[in-house]
Amino acid sequence: MKALVYQGPGKKAIEDRPKPEISVPTDAVVKLLKTTICGTDLHILKGDVPTCTAGRILGHEGVGVVDKVGNAVTAFKPGDHVIISCISSCGTCDYCRRGMYSHCVNGGWILGNRIDGTQSEFVRTPFADTSLYHVPAGSEEDALVMLSDILPTGFECGVLNGKVQPGSSVAIVGAGPIGLAALLTAQFYAPADIIMVDLDDNRLEMSTRFGATAVINNKDGKAVEKVMKMTGGRGVDTAIEAVGVPASFITCEDIVAPGGVIANIGVHGVKADLHLERLWDRNISITTRLVDTVTTPMLLKTVQSRRIDAKKLITHRFKFDKVLDAYETFGAAANTHALKVLIEF
Repeated sequence: MKALVYQGPGKKAIEDRPKPEISVPTDAVVKLLKTTICGTDLHILKGDVPTCTAGRILGHEGVGVVDKVGNAVTAFKPGDHVIISCISSCGTCDYCRRGMYSHCVNGGWILGNRIDGTQSEFVRTPFADTSLYHVPAGSEEDALVMLSDILPTGFECGVLNGKVQPGSSVAIVGAGPIGLAALLTAQFYAPADIIMVDLDDNRLEMSTRFGATAVINNKDGKAVEKVMKMTGGRGVDTAIEAVGVPASFITCEDIVAPGGVIANIGVHGVKADLHLERLWDRNISITTRLVDTVTTPMLLKTVQSRRIDAKKLITHRFKFDKVLDAYETFGAAANTHALKVLIEF
């Protein structure tokens, strides 16, 4: 089969690889129909994720058809149309029983990280019964790809951890795909204000279409000043960091209101300063999280009911033989205006 392989920092290539086989009875092998690229894949290519080593097939998102299952798999059978979760959950360890699937001692985020991932024609998915989801009849397949990772990540790590509430004020620093997923799902809780901060006018314009009440281009470095002016000098109740660079985290520190929450989503490859000399007396909380995907069933219902139009996050489409072009497009989003790129087999 063809697969997109990480060859070390800054290097990737399409390679021929053997089709995966069932390794343990709880496995399934899924034939991919559609996949996508995540910002985390770009962090891997930068060398920010040391657990992902050279030779790994990238990718942790996708929709496909079950090709074969191990003899312990009871919820799925060959031919079933499925969503592949970015998180593999054994369902029985202490962390899984607490709903922290991301820290499953037998799984977690392993696809495209510690084991071969979904940017290939076939993928082996561990713990199939608790790591795959049936695709409901009549569903829009493109939208469902967004349920593998991006929607639960924005919702769980940003909105839920950020304790967004009716009438509250929210600022999302970073209007990329994850930031926009947080914007879409924050609206479940009817905050009074959702302010989007970014450097890209196109993404900010999309943020307005997606429901932001205000947008700020921080090219002039005055985002903090503008947010404070908008909030009467108070700051925001929830500051969501959705980039993964020190400057965006510090912006969140500077705009959070007393009693507020900084909810980090971004993947940080280098240290970010924590200014406790300013924050020690402000009653704030700082949260971090790797998506657990515990909300995927609920989000699937919201997508089915069209409460969220997840497919509008998709801006570009490629066939798998053009996956390197897809990476170039996604990595140059400032010029290409890319959000999510859909890759079809």
